[in-house]
Amino acid sequence: MNVIGVVGEFNPLHLGHVSHFRKSRALAGEDTPIVCVMSGDFVQRGEPACFHKHARARAAVMAGADLVFELPLPWCVASAERFAMGAVGLLDALGVVSHLAFGSETGGLAPLQALARAAASPETMARIKEIMGGGVPFAMAREDALRETAGADAALLRLPNCILAVEYLKALEALGSAMTPLTTARTESDHDRASDGTVRSAGQLRAMLAAGEDIAAYVPAGMAELIADETAAGRGPMDMAALDQAMMARLRALDEKDFDALPDATEGLGRRLYKAVRDQGSVDAVIGAAATKRYPTSRLRRMALCAALGVRADMVEGTPPYARLLASTERGRALLRDVRMPVVTKPAAVKAMDGTCRRIFTLTADARDFYVLGYGAPGERIGGSDWRAGPATV
Repeated sequence: MNVIGVVGEFNPLHLGHVSHFRKSRALAGEDTPIVCVMSGDFVQRGEPACFHKHARARAAVMAGADLVFELPLPWCVASAERFAMGAVGLLDALGVVSHLAFGSETGGLAPLQALARAAASPETMARIKEIMGGGVPFAMAREDALRETAGADAALLRLPNCILAVEYLKALEALGSAMTPLTTARTESDHDRASDGTVRSAGQLRAMLAAGEDIAAYVPAGMAELIADETAAGRGPMDMAALDQAMMARLRALDEKDFDALPDATEGLGRRLYKAVRDQGSVDAVIGAAATKRYPTSRLRRMALCAALGVRADMVEGTPPYARLLASTERGRALLRDVRMPVVTKPAAVKAMDGTCRRIFTLTADARDFYVLGYGAPGERIGGSDWRAGPATV
């Protein structure tokens, strides 16, 4: 039986995601179940998701997914490589997913697979470090190193969906996964970039939400309904500005050693961030002051968020130890009988799981308590909500 695995943030879920579901089923079979691994309340950009995870997961199953599992916090706010390893590793550990489907600007696997093999080689990694030694940013150093072995195809790593596609393929190889990769052409809109027509990128839609614009024409009906309900209840749309003071308060309470223990806190970057937290008055100002030509602001934003949420470098090793179910359909629930890893449907059950599961789940639940502090409605800012929330069913 074919089962499609999809990784996404659905931030927000839009018509491009629905198109990807449809195209993936066209490749694997029209009745093929879709199992998603979705970022929780915080996303890989180092920011809060525009709406909380249970709302976004419900929208996904209303739009065609069958099971939506949460990617635990440490992998949500990690580098692209670790994000991909966590998400692909979770899908692989479920034991029921036969195909991993992802969008790419090329729509073809061959050049992406060649890049993935080259990027994972020790020689390429050594060459990247050598080039970076001259002060070149990682992304540019990686492209330069891969151009030496992969030729013109190295330029594909300037395209955001291709970057993630290469990381997914690297993860499949590193895990020895039997999942078959599928890629569909992402032609309707670029990832997080402006576009025209009925399909808009997630970045465009977040900007429209922040400006108070109606995005109902660009999202599936279920997402439009949830946006209206969540907005009316004062639970979004969320952005980093809503959490600025709360985040600065947490960052100011940390010691320098806490910053040194962050993911990617290499070559004094943790110390730069620590100093900027004390010299600046807002998160944006902190990121701007700590930034260098070599390290992108996205890396620093993730580091700052990890510091505020208690994520340390040792937490993003390996793959998630459990799968928390956020939403499901009847067809998806039938698959759960064959899943091979611990599945959390009732949060209270986590207390009986091993220490690693409890620690990661608690960290992720604590992040929800921080997330809700940005809600417009004070009555919605209560703590402990992640321990009381069960999966949505459709």
